[in-house]
Amino acid sequence: MAEPAALQVEVFKAVRAAAPPVFVRQVLTLAATVPEIAARLGLGPTTVAVRLTTDLELKRLNRSYAGEDHVTDVLSFAGSGDHLGDIAISWPAVVRQSGEHGHPQTAELALLCVHGLLHLLGWDHGSARERKEMSRLTVQALELSRVRLASGRL
Repeated sequence: MAEPAALQVEVFKAVRAAAPPVFVRQVLTLAATVPEIAARLGLGPTTVAVRLTTDLELKRLNRSYAGEDHVTDVLSFAGSGDHLGDIAISWPAVVRQSGEHGHPQTAELALLCVHGLLHLLGWDHGSARERKEMSRLTVQALELSRVRLASGRL
């Protein structure tokens, strides 16, 4: 019997961020063990890259790739072959949103990492049903890392 995919996570910090790369790796590798997520990862080694960066870079990427001229908190870019893709996260958005919702920066960062991973694997949140499913999977994945979001965040 083939082994489930082992998710290899590379973390690039383009800004000073109070987020240990090991935390990002742990959150995503544990998220990859959620049965629905593991099923979409398939078999064999898979890589994902996470870039912690600025609002300005996220705005530029959002404009260039999504045609939307505004800052966003997370973007996902599909890869090819064994590279699932890239996740770009605005560290200033992590700081702002964690303050707005009253939970630690690590909780917000974990949420955005899992959100980006789900997008890379084909989930979306265009309808209420899709949002509910993404929220369910996000909470399930975050529980594996013992990350708790503030009430009402999802």
